Amino acid sequence: MDHLHSTTTEHRKGQHLTFEHRVLIQTRIKDGWSPNRIAREIGCAPNTVRNEIKRGTVALYKGNILRYKATAGQDAYERNRQPCCRHYDLLEKTDFIAFVEQKFFEEGWSLDACVGRALEEGLFTRSQIVCTKTLYGYTALGLLGIKNIDLPEKLRRSPKKAQNRENKRILGRSIEERPASVNNRSEFGHWEADLVIGSKSDDDDALLTMIERMTREYWMIRVPGRDPNGVMAALLAVRSQYEEHWDDVFKTITTDNGSEFATLSDLEGLSKTLVYFAHPYTSCEKGSVERHNGLIRRFIPKGKRIDSYSDEQIAQIEIWCNGLPRKSLGYRTPDELFEDQLDRIYSCAA
Repeated sequence: MDHLHSTTTEHRKGQHLTFEHRVLIQTRIKDGWSPNRIAREIGCAPNTVRNEIKRGTVALYKGNILRYKATAGQDAYERNRQPCCRHYDLLEKTDFIAFVEQKFFEEGWSLDACVGRALEEGLFTRSQIVCTKTLYGYTALGLLGIKNIDLPEKLRRSPKKAQNRENKRILGRSIEERPASVNNRSEFGHWEADLVIGSKSDDDDALLTMIERMTREYWMIRVPGRDPNGVMAALLAVRSQYEEHWDDVFKTITTDNGSEFATLSDLEGLSKTLVYFAHPYTSCEKGSVERHNGLIRRFIPKGKRIDSYSDEQIAQIEIWCNGLPRKSLGYRTPDELFEDQLDRIYSCAA
C-alpha cells in the first residue's frame, strides 16, 4: 500500500503521535530499524516509540507471529482517548453549589470566601466541594446561577499604564520614612485612610474611610464635605472613644496628599500616633483602603449623593465588609481578629 511509505515526520514536543507517525513506525520496523533510531527520525522520546509498538502489536497467522500494525495502534489510541474529557462535579456536589449561591446572593460573599469558610467551619469536606478556580470556571461556562455580570471585580479590573506626575505638595512625613515592619502586616495598630465622595457637589457629605492593615477592620465615618477640619473632628471623636488606649490602637496612619488631610499631622502633637503621606498620585501605596473603597461602590455608586444614605445604611455596609471571611485572614472575618486584638490590649492594661 502506498500510504505505508509516508515520510511525514514533523512532531511537536508534547503532541500525540498521528496515524502518519504510526505508518512510519510500521515501515521502519519492517526495514529493521531500532526504536531509538525511529524516535530520532520522528522527533520524540524512544520510550514513546516503544510504548506505541507495544500497544499496536497484534498476533498474526494463528498467533504464531507478532507484528506491529499502524491501524491497530491507531485503534488502541482512539479507544484510550474516548473517556478523556473534562468532567464536571456539578451534579454530584449540588449541596455545596446551593451553599455558594445562597452566601453569594444573600450575604455578598465572594466565591473564594464560600470555599474557604466551608472548609474552615467544617460545613463540607474537601471531597464535597470544588475549588475556587473551578467555581469561577463554572460561572464563565454559565453552569451556575451566578453570572459574570454578578462579579463586579471581574468586570471592572483592567490594566492601566503607570503615570508619573510631579508638582504635588507633600503635607507631612513621607511614606519612605515609615518602618518596614508596617509593610508585612505583622503588628497591630497601623491604619490607612482615605476620603470617599459621592457627588461633586460641595454641599454633599463625604465618608472618611479607615482600615487597620493587620486585621482589615474597615470603618466608614460620615464627615461634612471635604473640609480638613471636618476630617480632623471625626478623628478626634474616635480618639475620645479609645481614650488611654489610643496610642496602642492607632500607632500610625497612612494617607494621601489630598487637601482634606492638610491638618492630619496635628495628631502627632496630641498623641504618639505618627502620620505618613504616600507619594503623590500613588494610591497603590495605600492599596488596602483603596481596595475596600471599591467594595462599598457596590452599594454607593459614583455620583450618588452620600447624604441620601442614612447612618443605618452606612453602618450596614460597614458591618458587611467586616463580616466577610477573607482568604488572607485564614477565612476569619476582620471583626473577629480586631476584637481579639482589642481584648489583648485591654487585658494587658488591666
